[in-house]
Amino acid sequence: MTPYAPSLYLDTSVIGGYYDAEFMADTRALWRLAEAGRFRFFTSRIVFDEAVGAPLHVRQLLQAVIFSDRVLLVSAEMKVLAAVYLAQKIVPLSVSNDAQHVAVCSVARMDYLVSWNFKHLANVRRESGFNAVNALQGYPPVRIVSPTFLVHGYKEENL
Repeated sequence: MTPYAPSLYLDTSVIGGYYDAEFMADTRALWRLAEAGRFRFFTSRIVFDEAVGAPLHVRQLLQAVIFSDRVLLVSAEMKVLAAVYLAQKIVPLSVSNDAQHVAVCSVARMDYLVSWNFKHLANVRRESGFNAVNALQGYPPVRIVSPTFLVHGYKEENL
């Protein structure tokens, strides 16, 4: 029997982090863990839309690593939840896509939302706000982490 591989929703910052000197080591370690079957990568159409202006090598990586059956479509239910996050001012309207990333993860019941965006996503204050809304709306808590949070548990395995 294969062990359970947690589902990871990758936001755009993690795709770009693969080539960014500051984030490259842990981002690539996360890739190696996924290739070893430790994690399953998912994303949404939002990431593909955000990546339109990204360098070609980032867009190609996104196409190569995310299979079509792991691209989540944004449903009406997800849009409504994102609107509640914005109405509660969990994140500013100027970063409404970040609210949508969290809504997609919450409704799709992803194990983790993975992001290098510490200002609007991967921080305890925002996560607490998203989870307060989720509790009131009947959704499970969302875990928002950086790749570093996930890879350090596997460092001793040299993957």
